[in-house]
Amino acid sequence: MELIILGSGTGVPSLKRGAPAALLRIGDKNLLIDIGSGTLQKMLHFGVNYLNLDAIILTHLHPDHTSDLVPLFFACKYSLAPRTKELYLIGGKGTREFYEKLKEVYGHWVKAESFKLHIQEAPHGKRDLLGICFSTFPLQHTRSSIGLRFEYEGKVLAYSGDTDYCPELIEMGKAADLLVLECSFPNERKIQGHLTPSLAGKVAKEAETKRLVLTHFYPPCDETDIISQCREEFSGELILAEDMMVLSV
Repeated sequence: MELIILGSGTGVPSLKRGAPAALLRIGDKNLLIDIGSGTLQKMLHFGVNYLNLDAIILTHLHPDHTSDLVPLFFACKYSLAPRTKELYLIGGKGTREFYEKLKEVYGHWVKAESFKLHIQEAPHGKRDLLGICFSTFPLQHTRSSIGLRFEYEGKVLAYSGDTDYCPELIEMGKAADLLVLECSFPNERKIQGHLTPSLAGKVAKEAETKRLVLTHFYPPCDETDIISQCREEFSGELILAEDMMVLSV
């Protein structure tokens, strides 16, 4: 497995960090985890575009995690190269209704007319997608929020999306080879529904993960020593995500 951090930031514009998105490569499949603003262009650097993407998994339905979804569907209608390959759109509760609301706003411009679109709601449990085994976990952020756990060739990748500390995070990240957690604000600026560095470290320690990646940084994180704050709880390998970072699992 290979995970590419396309956007390590949030909905707040930043010259350093783009909106949330990560490209997960498993075998010959390309899965997109979230699709924030600017994702489609960044994918091109890694040879992936609107035609050959296999699936999109939404960790929840907030604008910073979904804002390039409409441009993707619009691109699929490009008359000189329309998409014909089937596409999977997976998320938590409300994902199907979310897509229907997009059609109410944009009409046929976001309808999948030249390809088959499979919309699946996966709030909790194990699933098989294109031969890839993964599990979803309900997290504490919104009604639609889910975390992800992928298992492939003896390796485990866990990915949280936005969340506060909760028992499901420990289950999701248990003994993971790579655990990716949001880290929105420094310890002293804790916001309900989001993790801080020390809370992310606590999750990694309790889950006994091997490597921890922190991402989804609001601007105050770039002005704070969040490594030291995370080290209050976690002593293992720690990585601060950057846009376009490539991580092997």
